[in-house]
Order: sequence, then C-alpha cells, then structure tokens
Amino acid sequence: MADLTLLNFSALIALLPVSLAALWKPKAADRIHWLLLMVAIAGPGLLLFYISADGWQTDLSTSIWVSIDASLVLFAATCALQPAAWRLRGLITPYMFVLAIFAVIWSHAATDFTVLSPVFSSGWIAVHIFVSVTTYGLVTIAAVASLAAILQERALKAKQQTHWLRGLPALADCDRLVMRLLWVSEAVLALGLISGIAVQIEDTSALFKLNHKSILSVTAFVVIGCLLFAHYRSGIRGRKAARLVLLGYLLLSLGYPGVKFVTDVLLAG
Repeated sequence: MADLTLLNFSALIALLPVSLAALWKPKAADRIHWLLLMVAIAGPGLLLFYISADGWQTDLSTSIWVSIDASLVLFAATCALQPAAWRLRGLITPYMFVLAIFAVIWSHAATDFTVLSPVFSSGWIAVHIFVSVTTYGLVTIAAVASLAAILQERALKAKQQTHWLRGLPALADCDRLVMRLLWVSEAVLALGLISGIAVQIEDTSALFKLNHKSILSVTAFVVIGCLLFAHYRSGIRGRKAARLVLLGYLLLSLGYPGVKFVTDVLLAG
C-alpha cells in the first residue's frame, strides 16, 4: 500500500513540470519541453505497469490514470504529425494534472472496490481495451482543441488577448486539428463498437448488451458522425462545432470513467 501511494504521488509530481512550463512559455517547443512531456508520460506509465502486473485494474483511479497516459501519448504523437497541436499544451497538461489529483484521491478508496481481470484472457478483450482507450484519448485532445477554439473566438470578439491565449493555436488551426482528430476518432470508435460486440458474443452469445456504457458510446458515435457530416456538407466550424465535440467528449466520459465513478464511489458509499 505504501509503495502504491508513493507511485501515485510520483506520477502526479511527474506531471507538474510540463504543466508549469506550458503555462509559463506556452509557445515554446524545444528539447526541454519535449523531455518534460516524456517525463509526464513515464510517471503514470510506470504506475500503471506496477498496478497491472497481475491483471487489468478496473477501479476509478486506474481508469483516470489510463486516460491521462493515453491522452499524453496521443498528444505527443499528434504534435509530431501536426506541429500546431503543440500549442494546446497550455490547456491539456494542466487539465491532465487536475485529473491526476482526482486519481490520487480515489486511489485510497480503490483497494476495497478494485476488480482484477486478466488482460490477455481473450484477444478480443485486449483489442477492445486498447481501442477504447485510444478513442477516449483522441477525443480528449479534440475536446481540448475545441475548448481552445471557443476561447480564441471569444477573445477575438472581445478584442482581448492575454499572454496565455496567444500561446494557444489560432482559431483556424484549432478547427483543422479538431476535424482531423474526429475523423480518426470516429474510425477508432467504430472499431471499438465492433470489438465490444465481439467480446459480448464471446462472453454471453448475445449480440448487444443494453447498458449505460454501450448507449453512451453509440450516442457519442452518432454525435461525432453527425458533426463530420455537417462539416462536410455545410462547413460547420467554430463554436457550434466545438460544442458538439464537447458533447461527444462528455458522453464518452460518462460511459468510461463516469460509470466507474458511480459504481466505485456513489454506489459503494
């Protein structure tokens, strides 16, 4: 227990330097900032390696740590492919740090409610976990880019720019980044739904199980699909598109860590 507490706090501290650097110099993208991002990824990664050595942990704290690490890994990959994405650092790294605080808090309550399941007991289960985590990470980045677009649009209308806002991507860059991320997210989410059906058939021989997670995931898939279609047909962008992206992120959050919060915290209490 002492080792786990130490690792939780170590993972939290690993996120602090990159978060502070992002707020201090949001435009910079030098080697030091890349190194800080790698440290932020390594901290939660080592924690997850330790706690998942005997199986996949399904408690709320672990779910948050998984989403944090996946989001940061995918953010680093996105920055390598789309340099403009680097300027989202002023939003995404502080957000990950706040999430990490909640993960540390709930890690103390996780011991009574943690359920272990072998990660590779089924190939479909492993695929479904990987695809689901990837989807959530991609949509997280898209949601952060959407929030940046909303903030930039408001700043342009108010004609007020702060040092921190000037460090965020331009409005046009946010729109392009959001749409590219959503196309990938929609494709990966489709794979997630397919792999979920495969797991369900393997476990119960039923094609579809009606529960909160499946309903919210399908709804998020529809919302993102409608947004992509509307963008293709009418070029919808800006605040309207950003709100739909945030809605899709909310639905996935309710379906993934949200369900964990209800079962591990509300119902358990």
